[in-house]
Order: sequence, then C-alpha cells, then structure tokens
Amino acid sequence: MITREEAFALLTTYNKEEFHIKHALTVEGTMRYFAEKLGYDPEYWGLVGLLHDIDFEMYPDEHCQKAPELLKEGGLDEDFIRSVCSHGYGICSDIEPTHQMEKVLFATDELTGLIGACALMRPSKSVQDMEVKSVKKKFKDKKFAAGCSRDVIRQGAEMLGWELDELFQETILAMRTCEQ
Repeated sequence: MITREEAFALLTTYNKEEFHIKHALTVEGTMRYFAEKLGYDPEYWGLVGLLHDIDFEMYPDEHCQKAPELLKEGGLDEDFIRSVCSHGYGICSDIEPTHQMEKVLFATDELTGLIGACALMRPSKSVQDMEVKSVKKKFKDKKFAAGCSRDVIRQGAEMLGWELDELFQETILAMRTCEQ
C-alpha cells in the first residue's frame, strides 16, 4: 500500500484544478469518517476517497476507464482499483459496489458535491452550521447543483439500507471533520 503522501502526489500528477483537489480531499475525509464510524481502516478508506477521481480531470470521457492504468502505475492493487472504479457504477463503470466501503463511496461522492454547494449558499459558507433540512430543500430543487445526481444519491442510500435523512446527516457530520 502506498502512503498518504504518495497518494496525494499521484493525485496531483493528474489533477491540477483546485476544485478537483478540494473534492478529492473532501471525499477522503468523508471516507475516513465513515470508516471510523463503521469499524474499518480509515487510512485505506481515505486513500480510496482521495484517489477516486484520479482520471476525471485529464480524461473526463474515460472516467473510471483510465483509472486502473493510472492506479497500477502508482503501485495500487486490484482490490483498490476495483473499489475506485465501483463509484462510477451505472454511469461510467459496470463494477457494482459490493463492499461497505464501495457503497459509502458511491453514496457520498455526489452528495458531498451537493452539500458543498449548499454550504456555499449559506452566510457562513460552511457545513459547520448545516442542517439536514437545508440539504433536503436543495435536494428537491433539480436545478440546484444540477450536476449532482439525485438518482445516484438515492441509489447509494438504498444500497446501504439507510434513509436519505440518515445519509444526509452522517455526510454533513463527516464533512465537518474535513472542511477545507
């Protein structure tokens, strides 16, 4: 397994835009939070979160298709690569999330984007004072953060066996631990 520093260097080899790096750091922190809460290895989950979009900036039309090659070059194994690619299930990948970590990544990737957009609309510009009802209101508005798929978020909650409110609440709490 590579170190966190090596993973960050790998990420920034293929991602230069601040938005993409910030998203990777948010998903990393979110995954660490869920790993700790659910009794898994936060280091491993965090690295999967950090590198989940490794190919998106340079190869947007090959998202989750180019990632295996880039991750192999970085010394990551097949299980790690599978987990990364599973977050694109039904969109740009046919790898179904089966492990708890993969389901959490699938469910929270889009949701962190929606919650982040909600935070930018707040006077505080922060998730620290975010409430579930604020996210639910924006979730219902299909024009708000239109790039964040509500269907993927719903499907992720179903995979986990969680209600949307529970997923929203836990993801808000997770994002509070790693807000940039």
